[in-house]
Amino acid sequence: MKKRILSVDLFRGLTIALMIIVNNPGTWAHIYPPFEHAEWFGITPTDWVFPFFLFIVGTSIALAYDKRPTNNWKTYKRIFSRTLKLFLLGWFLAGFKIKRPFFTDLHYLRIPGVLVRIGLVFFFAALLFLLFKYIREKFGFAWGLGFLIAVFMLIEGGYWYVMIGKDELAGGNVSELIEKRLNKNDNLVSKIDRKVLGVSHMWYHWEPDEGKRVRGNYDPEGLLSTLPSVATAILGIFLGLILLYVQNPFKRLVWFVISGGLLMGLAYWWEPWFPFSKKLWTSTFVLYTGGLAFLIFALLYFMTEFTHWRSWTYPFVAMGMNAIAVFFLNGFIAKIFYRAKIGGHSVHNWLFSHTWGEWVAKPETASLIYALSVLMFYILLSIYLYRKKIFFKV
Repeated sequence: MKKRILSVDLFRGLTIALMIIVNNPGTWAHIYPPFEHAEWFGITPTDWVFPFFLFIVGTSIALAYDKRPTNNWKTYKRIFSRTLKLFLLGWFLAGFKIKRPFFTDLHYLRIPGVLVRIGLVFFFAALLFLLFKYIREKFGFAWGLGFLIAVFMLIEGGYWYVMIGKDELAGGNVSELIEKRLNKNDNLVSKIDRKVLGVSHMWYHWEPDEGKRVRGNYDPEGLLSTLPSVATAILGIFLGLILLYVQNPFKRLVWFVISGGLLMGLAYWWEPWFPFSKKLWTSTFVLYTGGLAFLIFALLYFMTEFTHWRSWTYPFVAMGMNAIAVFFLNGFIAKIFYRAKIGGHSVHNWLFSHTWGEWVAKPETASLIYALSVLMFYILLSIYLYRKKIFFKV
């Protein structure tokens, strides 16, 4: 069995930990600003979670498939199987109900979603990596790397071009184009989703502008915006290649820092023409979050490999080893807690109001402590599974 790289599992575990904190506040009405998503444009720490996870998916693909043959059906069967399992888990979470018939009417089942996007990104990123391997073996490493860079640039530039770039190049006013072409209800991503998926299969959510829950004006995991999320995984593949082909730890660290700084610099340079937006997964959002992921990974790598400060990492490594299982279980339990009732209130609201909501005066602090309590539960569960050597693989 090949040796695992501690910083990879640690990065994944910390990402899941942040996900649990932002997804499980005591009350959504009282949240500290860093634990809320940006409304449309901009980035908060909460917006780091999903791209960081897709980034490390790319890294894991590189590490797991580097020795797998590209001409063996079992390799592709494994990719197809994992993709399908992620789809089914995502659709189960989307459709599960606690009352009969225990599943939503298929006419209203949300087709996109976090797990569905993870499945799609894994599928395409894995195939791209195998194509890189084929080119590398046939023509050399430089040609394979050039292929991945070309695909990344094509995705980044192509997405900008179809979203807004064509009109920018024609001399259109950038501010007016951003307001017209990238607004919440009238952008190309949403138009494609409404036409292909249909409004009934899109995200049902609270819309602050309208003061009610709505369905179908946009979906944060839409079809077209999945394309640049593949680019996020490609950046993770690049990090994986550094781990695979650069043997000197110091040189690895230098590459991580240079890559992160370059990506973030490009992101800020491009941002005035294509704003950061998680919900649209803009090309600048890919560059910014990818660059930040490189820099945070560099910090974790330095701490674990150079200073050997590892005593604090154990709970998060354990969580990182069962990341999908923790993600799924958290979503499943949260759904039950929001729908099951105690005394006319949801289990979630009852628990919060009878614990931290009652004990802590400031509602934002009480809400955060509740989320940290939920995190502690999943950390203890992850440690138990880790010690029992129980790892759920999709």
